[in-house]
Formats: sequence, C-alpha cells, structure tokens
Amino acid sequence: VQLQASGGGLVQAGGSLRLSCAASGRTFRSYNMGWFRQAPGKEREFVAAISWSGRSTNYADSVKGRFTISRDNAGNTVYLQMNSLKPEDTAAYYCAVSSWTSGRMVLPVVSNEYDYWGQGTLVTVSS
Repeated sequence: VQLQASGGGLVQAGGSLRLSCAASGRTFRSYNMGWFRQAPGKEREFVAAISWSGRSTNYADSVKGRFTISRDNAGNTVYLQMNSLKPEDTAAYYCAVSSWTSGRMVLPVVSNEYDYWGQGTLVTVSS
C-alpha cells in the first residue's frame, strides 16, 4: 500500500483546510485508516481514525467537534476536514493504514497499530 497525502498549507486561526490521502492498492477498502500529526519537538499523536466501512470514527479529544474524517472507498481516498483551526493544530499531518485491525470492535489509536504511512503534509495555523 502506498499513501500520498496532500492539502496542507498556511491558514489563519479559525479557518479550514481539507487534507486528502490517496491510497494505491485494491485492498484499501478492507483497511482501517487514520490521521496522526507531529508538531516540531513533539511526539506523533493520534488525530482521527475511520473504520474500513466508514461507519465508525474516533477522534482525539483535542479535535473532536472541529475535525471530520471520511473516506471514499471507490476513489481510494481518505479525507480530514479541519474547521475552526487553532495555532496549536500546526503540525505535519500523516495518514496511515492499519492492515490488521479490521476485525476489531475498537479502532486503532496508537501509531504502532498502523503499518503503512504516507509522507507528511504540513499545516500551519497563524494567530
């Protein structure tokens, strides 16, 4: 599986961005997907996850109510809609595939549960 993230950029506080992650491979629709972020000098942290079917989602408390994860299995793409952005959302954002958790009830929220990663796309929120 190869992942290509895009959509990052510079935005003012309160603004919105939509990140996209295009995946290769016919088995994309079988996998849970997630977004993580890493700010300079900080550990990579979980942002959001979506089940293989798209029916279940999970969010970090820090983004709940502002970010929405979605997927288009026909288009092999997962999205992260980010609204009401804050300066503390500034980070490199990474999409990831979890190829071995699709049968679980609980979505994966830690990085070692994901086995394929895209390159980061940088989001900068100015105050």
